[in-house]
Amino acid sequence: MKRAVSISIGSSKRDKAVEVNLLGEKVSIERIGTDGDMEAAALKYKELDGVVDAFGVGGADLGLMVDNKWYPLYSVRPMIRYVKKTPIVDGVGLKNTLENKSAPLLAAKIGDYINQKGKTVFVVSGADRWGMTSSFLDAGYKCTFGDLMFGLSIPVALHTGKQLKTLASLLMPLAGRLPFSWVYPTGEKQEVRVPKYQKFYQEATVVAGDCHYIKRHMPDDMQGKVIVTNTTTPEDVALFKQCGIKYLVTTTPVLDGRSFGTNMMEAALIAVSGKGRVLTHDEYNEMLAKLNFEPQLQELN
Repeated sequence: MKRAVSISIGSSKRDKAVEVNLLGEKVSIERIGTDGDMEAAALKYKELDGVVDAFGVGGADLGLMVDNKWYPLYSVRPMIRYVKKTPIVDGVGLKNTLENKSAPLLAAKIGDYINQKGKTVFVVSGADRWGMTSSFLDAGYKCTFGDLMFGLSIPVALHTGKQLKTLASLLMPLAGRLPFSWVYPTGEKQEVRVPKYQKFYQEATVVAGDCHYIKRHMPDDMQGKVIVTNTTTPEDVALFKQCGIKYLVTTTPVLDGRSFGTNMMEAALIAVSGKGRVLTHDEYNEMLAKLNFEPQLQELN
């Protein structure tokens, strides 16, 4: 059996392991959280290097791909310093493939509902999910991007792809060297929710982006909203339902009651491929087509 492991600096409360069959190959998919401890994650990578078929980097990114330009996150690099044999990915390959299908799926599944409510989207952080961002821009949504709010606590909204690209080119050379915990919730901080920026949540029909960011400042009243996100646990789904979310779209498949992160699913595809290396964009697309993977829609209320 193939084995793909995502080692995450997120909360260990979200750990999960399942066995699935992909393209006729059994693969064990496992998430291991270290509660914000990067050194513990580094040592776990060291322990499993060469033992498992593929690694995912969970709870962090190795960098941001913004319109085909790569911006490294240097503070995350030490976490993977011991990895010498096993291929390792952070999910950017699927962020730019699966997540680019987000807006077309909404149009196909609940187009009438979206048109009735208005094609407006609040993407909590657009630069780190360029495939999703492009999807909504290309579909003609009125977009609000919360990158400055969620990444740097600056209450300024952006509205265009050009603004996002300019922001990335100006700030990422500096922000990429900041401690990762300064710009993204890690460990137990992922379980804390403080409603904030409610105006932007309430004005949008769709709220999209990283699940931890969405929850971090989500108001209690989200009646009729549509969430488009990545990793969800049963607890996340229960919270969304309690807050009145109408529809939930997860960009990765739901397996045994939860959706795993793009890094986990990307690692699983590498493990199944048997190539022992990171796959190309075309190879990911070929495998996704064979698996018929696409974002999944759930009606919650």
